This record gives sequence, C-alpha cells and structure tokens, in this order.
Amino acid sequence: MSKDPVSRRQFLNYTLMGVGGFMAAGTLMPMLRFAIDPVLEAKAAGDFHATKLKVSELTGKPVRIDFKYEQADGWHKSDITQTAWVYKDNKGEIVALSPTCKHLGCTVDWNTSKQHPNEFYCPCHGGRYEKNGRNVPGTPPSAPLDAFATKVKGGYLYLGKPQANPYVK
Repeated sequence: MSKDPVSRRQFLNYTLMGVGGFMAAGTLMPMLRFAIDPVLEAKAAGDFHATKLKVSELTGKPVRIDFKYEQADGWHKSDITQTAWVYKDNKGEIVALSPTCKHLGCTVDWNTSKQHPNEFYCPCHGGRYEKNGRNVPGTPPSAPLDAFATKVKGGYLYLGKPQANPYVK
C-alpha cells in the first residue's frame, strides 16, 4: 500500500472526471467529424464534365451546347446545367467559350445582330465580341469572354472550368 492512500472523495472525483471526459469526447467527435468530412473526402480524378457533342461533328461555326453535372456544396448535391459556345478554329483546335457577358452577366448569342453579323452579341446593353471571344472596343464589355478548358475522350468533348480566355492575345 502507498503512503498516501486515495480518499473516497478523490476516488469519486477522478471517476466522475474520467466518465465526464469520455462522454464529452463521445459527443464532440461526431460533431468534429461532421465539420471536417468534406475536407477528408476524396475528390474526383478531374474537373472535366462530359458533353453529348462528338468532336467529329464540330465545324468552324460556333454551336451552343448544354452540359450537366452534379455539384456538391458541402453536404448538398445539386444538378448544374451550363452552356458553352464550341467550334474549331482555323488550326483545327477546339474553342469553347462561356456565354456569360463580362459587362453585367447577360447571355450572349452567336450571329443574332443584323448590324453586326458573325459576332457574339449581348442583347442587354449591346455588347459585342469577336468569334474568339475578344471584346469589341467601344462596346460595354471590358474583358473578353471566358474560355472552358477542353479535353477529348472517346471521341466526345469534355469541358473543364471557365478560365481567362487564352485565345485573345
């Protein structure tokens, strides 16, 4: 036996502290796991989304395509539909442009203005873009259209996230 025996009061104090700590850990661990779970989740192998467009069907004329993918925001998953204008340039490279006007976020269309044919036109405030997405000087947009990263897989077009337009120099 030790020289300093544990009193009944100390024993109960140690026991209650241990049980209370165990219960607190059991309560806090699920909350901590819930908070950091999205960080620990394995991400997809790439940020490219499949479209239904075959690359062999692309020409020099911009074509509007809609593509869908599932987006996870924390624990909420939703289906997102995005649009892109896609065509092949003179070098045969695939160009995919965002339809969102850089002026106020309206949607641009290809070849819809009778006064300015073969341009992307924003009907909201008369914004105009050249075929490669460059904004026409003297019109409201202050920057070129964003471009999607592109990838071909199995003959179909895959689009990534919009980024600064690399086709405008």
